Amino acid sequence: MAGAIKVVAISGSLRKASYNTGLIRSAIELSKNVVEGVDIEYIDISTLPMLNTDLEIEGNFPAEVEAFRQKILAADSVLFASPEYNYSVSAPLKNAIDWASRPPNVWAGKSAAIVSVGGGHGGAKSHYHLRQIGVFIDLHFINKPEFFLNAFQPPAKFNGDGDLIDQDAKNNLEGVLLSLKAFTLQLQGKN
Repeated sequence: MAGAIKVVAISGSLRKASYNTGLIRSAIELSKNVVEGVDIEYIDISTLPMLNTDLEIEGNFPAEVEAFRQKILAADSVLFASPEYNYSVSAPLKNAIDWASRPPNVWAGKSAAIVSVGGGHGGAKSHYHLRQIGVFIDLHFINKPEFFLNAFQPPAKFNGDGDLIDQDAKNNLEGVLLSLKAFTLQLQGKN
C-alpha cells in the first residue's frame, strides 16, 4: 500500500487461540477494509531466544533476533496486544522488547498503541506497565482511545478460534488504529 504507515503488531501471548492475537488479526482485517493508509504486519515473537547477551557475538545478534530487530526498525509504528500477567506484561513480550532495545535501540522515536483483552479490567495494568517501559526505550504511545476488553463479560467477544466477533470492540479497535495513524503522521511531520 503506497503511502501507508507501516505498523508492526506484536502479541504478548503465545497461545494458539489467544484473544490478544485475535485483536491483531482483527486490526489487520480493519486495515485492509476499513482504515485506509495503514499496513499492519504481525510479528511472531515465539521463536526469540530468552535474552542472554552471551548470544551477541562480536556485535551480532542471533539470526532470529536480528530479523525481528530489522522489522521493528523498518516500521513507522507498533501495535502491542498485551495480556496482563501478574499486573504486568508477559515474559515473551518483555523479552522481545528487551532484545530490540539492545544497542542500537530500534524502538526509539516510534509511535505505538496498546490493546488488551482479559478479565476484570481487560488487561489495563499491563498497559500502564508497558507505558513505563516505553518511557525508557523512547516509544511514544497514543493516549486515547484506550482499549481494554473484558472477554468474559457477555455478550461473547470471541469465537472458539480466538477471532474477535464483537462489533463494538471492532469499532473501538478502529478508533485506536485511526489515532495511531494520525499520531504517527504527526510525529513524522506529515500531518
